[in-house]
Amino acid sequence: GGTQLLQDELLPMATMEITSASKPRSQVQNEIKLKEKARATVAKKYASGTLSEEDICHCLYSIGDNSCYLQFNCDPIEKMIAFLTTTFKPHSAEPHLSLCISGGKGGARLTHNHERQYNYVLQSLTLWREITNDMFRLWCLAEEDLLSEESAYRLTDTGQGLNRVQQAPKVSKAIQQVGSAVIHLGDHNVPNALTFIDKYTQVEVSHALRLCPVPYVSAQVPRILNPIVLVIEKIPELMKDAHLAQYIEDAFGGAAHLQKMILVDFFRHGFDGSGADNFFDAGSCIDGRLTSAWNWCSNLEKKSFYTIFKLCGFDSFDGDWDK
Repeated sequence: GGTQLLQDELLPMATMEITSASKPRSQVQNEIKLKEKARATVAKKYASGTLSEEDICHCLYSIGDNSCYLQFNCDPIEKMIAFLTTTFKPHSAEPHLSLCISGGKGGARLTHNHERQYNYVLQSLTLWREITNDMFRLWCLAEEDLLSEESAYRLTDTGQGLNRVQQAPKVSKAIQQVGSAVIHLGDHNVPNALTFIDKYTQVEVSHALRLCPVPYVSAQVPRILNPIVLVIEKIPELMKDAHLAQYIEDAFGGAAHLQKMILVDFFRHGFDGSGADNFFDAGSCIDGRLTSAWNWCSNLEKKSFYTIFKLCGFDSFDGDWDK
């Protein structure tokens, strides 16, 4: 009868992720108590001779880990999608808000008008969100591909040292179901399923890991998007300082214009096919889109708004933020 608890109305409460953002301490403490009470109630209700309360709690903790993972990794993607859809019009560009790119200009390999680039960025962000939502299943499929006796591997120099090159049919099929028909797997770009997963998840100790005991918490996509989201959200706070407000007004035309300037630059050149030696490696494929985004990150110091990132506490896309 253990599977019945998955339909229990208290399950969402017992496994939800509690965040402290914009909440008073009393509210956070109350939510924690409600979560603990719901978890204890569910465990006691479904305990049996073959399923102990402790085992049920372990299951609930595991489901809670997934909630934690989704909170820290999907939230910046959702916010970036919201920035795109609320700041820009899909069919026409307002003055200074055009997303059009031209191959050969600014490092771009692609040529898109405003409407096509808008949809390209939206498609990319949506794809990243769906992959992140499905990451736990993809991990399982990656392990099955790696251990499959039907798919042998060969040790090959891919240009980045010796790598285990192996086809990953299960992961490939799952990604195509998510929505990407073009995917590098089992070639010099992405030698195997584990390498593909690693492009979205990094095994490292980070701020998120301290909050959520999942061994692959800090994903590449949130590592790219979260700093940008934090800066966009923190710019209004900078305006509370009279001197910083004057600087932003003089240099960037105000807070709103500065936010749009950052978003325009990222949505154009973070998705322009740049960052690799040829179109096939950094074009419209799922792997290439991450390559372009990382290329934008590597050039951040050259941007006119880099000082704003530093004023907001930015250190690097791999490091912590200054408090």
